[in-house]
Amino acid sequence: MKPLPASRPAGYQSASALPAAGRHLLALAAGALTVAGFAPVAWFWLPPLTLAALFLLLRSAPSTRQAAFCGWAFGCGLFLAGVSWVYVSLSVFGGMPAWLAGLAALLFCLFLALYPALAAYLFRRWLPAAVWRQALLFAGLLTTVDWLRGWIFTGFPWLALGYSQTPPSPLAGYAPLLGVYGLSLLVALCAALLTQRRGPLLLALLLAGGAGLRQIEWSEAAGPPLSVALLQGNVAQEMKFRPERFAETLNLYTRLTADHPAQLTLLPETAIPAFIDHVPPEYLEQFGQLARRQQGDLIVGSISGDRSDYRNSAISFGSSPTQIYSKQHLVPFGEFIPAGFAWFMAQANIPMSAFGRGDARQAPLQVAGTQVALNICYEDAFGEEIIAAVPTAGILANLSNTAWFGDSLAQPQHLQIARMRALESSRPMLRATNTGMTAIITPRGEVAAQLPPFTTAALQGEVQPQQGLTPYVRYGNLPALALAAICLLLALASGRAQGRD
Repeated sequence: MKPLPASRPAGYQSASALPAAGRHLLALAAGALTVAGFAPVAWFWLPPLTLAALFLLLRSAPSTRQAAFCGWAFGCGLFLAGVSWVYVSLSVFGGMPAWLAGLAALLFCLFLALYPALAAYLFRRWLPAAVWRQALLFAGLLTTVDWLRGWIFTGFPWLALGYSQTPPSPLAGYAPLLGVYGLSLLVALCAALLTQRRGPLLLALLLAGGAGLRQIEWSEAAGPPLSVALLQGNVAQEMKFRPERFAETLNLYTRLTADHPAQLTLLPETAIPAFIDHVPPEYLEQFGQLARRQQGDLIVGSISGDRSDYRNSAISFGSSPTQIYSKQHLVPFGEFIPAGFAWFMAQANIPMSAFGRGDARQAPLQVAGTQVALNICYEDAFGEEIIAAVPTAGILANLSNTAWFGDSLAQPQHLQIARMRALESSRPMLRATNTGMTAIITPRGEVAAQLPPFTTAALQGEVQPQQGLTPYVRYGNLPALALAAICLLLALASGRAQGRD
């Protein structure tokens, strides 16, 4: 067997002396602890520490097989602790038997853990001798698998490492340049640097650079500010699609709209839980009249089309001509049934789970004297899709119904994702949700105002549309992926690897 590199970081001896079971338990614990780096705890400094532990465990692993198991254990801890809330939607609200929903959630998390397992396997297999090359390899691989997870099988980018670095993290300053995957790279690089003798100096330079970039204003005001009202109906998911509650829901949103006048009023995803053409015309006319009293517009989530071809849509009423945006990035199992899984969905009771896709390129809605780039629920997890409408849009808006996930980590995590989209594009983000988190987010990724979750209320405020393009809006994920590729090339340019099977 080939010897390990002579240059060893602090903690190497203790890590290499661990039995396999202890190594895997430490990786599992590190992964679970990483979740506290994301919202709602948001200890942004924690993921570099837990990843530093993973770096040492992988570097000292006696074989590539052991390294892969460590990576998989880390991923199991991360996803079981961070996204097992999918059980709630399948069982509590989807009507699936608890045992099947639990099994499905478990298998889902175990599958997601394969991504860090792949990174760990390749890291140990390709391990170079120089510690600085090891750091580059670690960062490049973790970034690559983060990106792959956000793309393969329509993508699930939840808990990408970069999301942990929303403000007040100094690394947030890099988001308008590199996007969330660029931040994933920096988090992993910081972790590796923490284990190196000269690492703290380079780490300080990275953090100082991010703090300096936070001082840059990437956009400027475009026109006068708008008054906005974001309505949170707090309609229980189990009641939402019941015909006997339909009139009550319409009256609720009519009252909230009337009591909170604004130039731009947003209602949540499927706030009208029916085909828009089946809604009594007097309600729609009333929405239009209430919006026009402020020379403004109202946007409501509803369902367009017919029973043979229907879409999850947002529709505007008011001073501007009626416009429509239809969701194009659908949620597997919730909004479309992947091929071969009809038997699985037959065990659940999820209304309208076979939506059609909206067009991939849809123009922003021209409302309230500005252009608003709409996205619906899960779509705001895909930054490169959101920026397609940004060059002309002055405001981002997300309509969501996260009642499907109950009082779980999903809601604060989703708000953190929306904050990243605002930061990447230097645009304000408005979130109108059914149960939370309804919020106004500034172009700097900070929450300006927010409603308490699970309350019936309206959030009123003023929002300034913006113009100007960040580097991320211009180039998308390309710079981050190019940096990851450069890290991998530099790491592997040294010749012989030190890995062992």
